[in-house]
Parts: sequence; C-alpha cells; structure tokens
Amino acid sequence: MGDRIVKGQGRTQVRLEALDTGNGICLCLTGGEAPHVGGVVLAAPRPSLTGQGNSCDFWTATVPGHKDVYLAQKAAGKLCTELQVNVSATVGIHIDGAQKQELEIIGENAMEALDEYIAAVKGRRETDGGSHHTG
Repeated sequence: MGDRIVKGQGRTQVRLEALDTGNGICLCLTGGEAPHVGGVVLAAPRPSLTGQGNSCDFWTATVPGHKDVYLAQKAAGKLCTELQVNVSATVGIHIDGAQKQELEIIGENAMEALDEYIAAVKGRRETDGGSHHTG
C-alpha cells in the first residue's frame, strides 16, 4: 500500500506514487501526455561533508535523450535529506512541444506533491512514535 498524490491538470499534471518499504522509499513521478520511465536515481543519506547537516550520495541512470533524471535527482535528494532514508526515484514526464513555462509548472507541481508527501510521512512518524515505516 502506498501514497498517491496528483497535482496540476492537463499537460502539466504530475502524479506522485510512493511506497515505503520500511527501509527506504520507492518514488515514481509521472505525468504530462506520455508517462514513462526516463530517469532513475538512487539516493542514500549521509552527513554533509561540511560537517553541517545532512546530504546524500547519488547514483543515476537515464534513458538516452531523456532529461527526466534531473527532476529525479532533485526529488530523490529532497526525500533523502528531509526524511533521512534511502530513496529510489523514477521519473518520466513528457509533453510534446513543451514550452518553458509548462516545464516550470511541471517542476512546481512535482515539488508541491513532494512537500505534501513529506508532510504526510512526518505526520505518520509522529503518530507511530518515530517509526521510519510509513505505509
């Protein structure tokens, strides 16, 4: 059982689906006119090399010619850093003839969905007494 969050509408709609395995989060962000698998990122939390706060190490795979991996890295990094868990993020969002403004809206919708998901996870952790298992 996982979480599903949809943000936006039409060509710029983004769908977040996430599954907490108990030891990490499997995230899938799709949308636009042709949802697909375009980029995959694995992120693992670690202390920041500056000694201040937390960061993540990343491993990346992309389908040739796809730029979805940039959003996958941003999403995986956000979840990994804020929730301190391993994250696999798969992203595939495509719209034909995308305009710059549409790409910005897609990014905003994705970040809004991630923020909502993170808030839900943190809320469940508080309810579960700090357990990392979220669903």
